[in-house]
Amino acid sequence: MKPLIANPVKYFVGALYSSESLLEKSVRLLSGRFSPTDLVSDSFPFDNTNYYDAEMGTPIFRKFFSFSDLISPSFLAEAKLITNDIEDCLTVEDKRKVNLDIGYMDYDKVVLGSVKYGIHKIYLDKGIYADMALHYEKGSYSPYPWAFMDFKFPDYYPFFLKMRIKYKSQVKEMLSPGFSN
Repeated sequence: MKPLIANPVKYFVGALYSSESLLEKSVRLLSGRFSPTDLVSDSFPFDNTNYYDAEMGTPIFRKFFSFSDLISPSFLAEAKLITNDIEDCLTVEDKRKVNLDIGYMDYDKVVLGSVKYGIHKIYLDKGIYADMALHYEKGSYSPYPWAFMDFKFPDYYPFFLKMRIKYKSQVKEMLSPGFSN
């Protein structure tokens, strides 16, 4: 059997931030590297751990941004390196005020890029791993047991459902006869 090329996926960033102005700057930089944002979530308090408090300060919030262009899932390793570079550019006194968790969505799952090894993570390239966080089934998202704690709470799921609707529409348009890019 011959391998098939994967459908392109919808990339997004789940930003942790303690500085609104640096978040806005990061979104401009991300849009320049990926594509314009097409969906933006509300801000969510990030208070389920104090892991980032010393580095980022408090309060910390999480906000999601999806990008308009669909891209190959094989781009995840490069995308994670780009977000790490942007984080480095926006440090204040060698401390991150914005943490950019890049990931993608396809029909069935939400996958994050990670620099950390884990028994459940798949190595991609250049020190980057794929970390499946959520799976879609019967109209809703569910976290994998190893998902980040904040991804286990359903607060984010309405945004991912909205992004999935957008993604499905984009794939349908892309696969329709007469589509040209």
